[in-house]
Amino acid sequence: MPVLGARAGTVSVAVLSATLLGTLPADSPASMFTGPAYAESAAAWSWPSPSSLSASGPSSAPSADAAPAPATGPLAVAVPAAPVPPAPPVVKPVAGLDQRQMDNAAIIVKQGRAQGMPDRALVVAIATAMQESDLYNVASSAVPASLGLPHDGTSTDHDSVGLFQQRASQGWGTVAELMNPAHSAMLFYNALNRVEGWQRMSVTAAAQAVQRSAFPGAYQKHATRAEQVVAALS
Repeated sequence: MPVLGARAGTVSVAVLSATLLGTLPADSPASMFTGPAYAESAAAWSWPSPSSLSASGPSSAPSADAAPAPATGPLAVAVPAAPVPPAPPVVKPVAGLDQRQMDNAAIIVKQGRAQGMPDRALVVAIATAMQESDLYNVASSAVPASLGLPHDGTSTDHDSVGLFQQRASQGWGTVAELMNPAHSAMLFYNALNRVEGWQRMSVTAAAQAVQRSAFPGAYQKHATRAEQVVAALS
């Protein structure tokens, strides 16, 4: 940093003020403010004009058109938004199903895989739901509680409800559980697992062992379409 001559460190506040205002105390040596050293030093400094000074010193207020200072500190840290998980893929219908039926079939297959069931069990479950409810989650007009739950349509077959037309009166579960597609599928797989040798049975024999339908031969006709649905959802 340039200095104001050899005796710059001893210049008093009064002398400095006088310099800024253009006047000198009477007893100040003129040599301190003349000569090459002083001229070089003065040229190197940027002095405030007297009009910018006040009793408290130069104004620190920012200019009206000055750019705002960037924010700093913890509040200035940008926090990224939490990632939005992708929606599960929608599988297009196959085997003559509509999208609602295909979505219900996807729930049955997903539940079976969660329980570690083989593809054969998935085919039996899909064929059973095709026969029992046409793969719609059906409420019953004979069961008022089922009408207040999400459903795809209504029917009347005693107190049978849901994809598998399970009955609360026969101990399958509560109406709310039977109207839940995933839960009703779980109950079906649990019952199928209790049938000894179901893996070696035909689709209709395995389904009938669980459902005990009045039409035991009705399930087999859905076997081929059920296989197509399971293949599409695999």
